[in-house]
Amino acid sequence: MILTVTPNPSLDRTYEVPGLDRGEVVRASGERMDPGGKGVNVSRAVAAAGAPTLAVLPLGGAPGALVAELLDGQGIKVAPVPVEGHTRSNIALAEADGTLTKINAPGPELSAAEAELLLGVVGERSAGADWIACCGSLPRGLEPSWYAELVARAHAAGARIALDTSGPALLAALRERPDVVKPNAEELAEAVGRPLATVGDAVKAAEELRELGAVAVLASLGADGQILVDASGAWFASAPVDAVRSNVGAGDSSLAGFLIAGGEGSQALASAVAHGAAAVQLPGSAMPTPRDLRPAAVELTAEVPVDRPLKEPAR
Repeated sequence: MILTVTPNPSLDRTYEVPGLDRGEVVRASGERMDPGGKGVNVSRAVAAAGAPTLAVLPLGGAPGALVAELLDGQGIKVAPVPVEGHTRSNIALAEADGTLTKINAPGPELSAAEAELLLGVVGERSAGADWIACCGSLPRGLEPSWYAELVARAHAAGARIALDTSGPALLAALRERPDVVKPNAEELAEAVGRPLATVGDAVKAAEELRELGAVAVLASLGADGQILVDASGAWFASAPVDAVRSNVGAGDSSLAGFLIAGGEGSQALASAVAHGAAAVQLPGSAMPTPRDLRPAAVELTAEVPVDRPLKEPAR
């Protein structure tokens, strides 16, 4: 069972549009409404794969109630933490050429009591979990050290932690040695304080995060693929994508694929890449099911192409 923690969940509305013209009326050709937030997306991807999951998240107001209803409709168990503020609503505009424009609301401000209650519910519901996936930005009211406290408590209870966040929250949590961290290229560059131009630059940055405390680093490099750096060394994997429809939740789907496959080693990396490649070919934040996956198309190697320039260098 994979338990997910989403401190700042959302109600996500995605519109497919032919293009964007500022100041003009844009007519959507398709729309979706999904429960959102990185941890929520991980739970949705785990459930789509047919594996058990539990989503722990603070919920408030009508948007929060709708998030819970949508998750329940997808067969996902929810452990809601009631908060006074309203759950945020986000908007994504997906253009026909694959360009995605996202408008993310800030979300509610959690009180100290609500922050502690959220930690307590995670502790209460984590018994029997194979992994705890802590994902996304922190809402207002939570200090950057909040994730570090969660990792420390989870480890004390014997749980394994996967962490997908960025900035000060990521750096603060590294001292508690999360079992795997999952930055994208931009977040990896931010963490080490320098741009990344090649796959080798990304591997070196991942090694530095391990020196700071991460046990393993699973890094998404966009169209170039993904790397896994752990105590055994580095692996690189990629997969072909016929057409990108939306990259919303693709990284979360990758993390789900990694954890479903055991959360360590090259085969878990291959699963992560297969799930991520499938997700970008689906509309909105739809999550891939087993029939969407093409595991045989994943190219996996321990001979990392360190000199390969990134198609999208991280600044």
